Amino acid sequence: MHKLMEVEEARVLMTEGKEWGVWRWLWEKSRARATSDRAVDALADAEKKVKASWSDDLKKAYRELEAQASLNGNLKGKRRYEKAKEEAKDVDLEIKSVVQRVKEADDEAERARLDAEDTFDEAERRLSTDMAREGAQKAMDSWDLREKAIRKAEAAGRRK
Repeated sequence: MHKLMEVEEARVLMTEGKEWGVWRWLWEKSRARATSDRAVDALADAEKKVKASWSDDLKKAYRELEAQASLNGNLKGKRRYEKAKEEAKDVDLEIKSVVQRVKEADDEAERARLDAEDTFDEAERRLSTDMAREGAQKAMDSWDLREKAIRKAEAAGRRK
């Protein structure tokens, strides 16, 4: 995976933001949020491109895991899972294992992103520069995790 300009720009801004005081955070928060959102969008686009290049078996195995994760007791979710499970029934177990690791990395990155956003929201409510700094670090960590997940997805696509 090559470096994404949007992520690098956001990383520079968040690194600077870790030194800001409360007034600077208040002044720059919309710019910081927009820059962070562009980084997240760029990473999501990169992830989509990688997964679009996957073989049908990789895609089927991933859809099965997504459907399983979204089971919430309703009939529609159960049907979706059953359909995905049926489509992936002939997929090799090694492929499913590789895709499981990719899905776990994706989930970890998403949890980190949501945690960073929650931290920023709480920092804004409390007018806390310490929490804003913590949110900036969490955002950068979440981008690292997303990049790691994308690299795993790329590696999965290269497997023979």
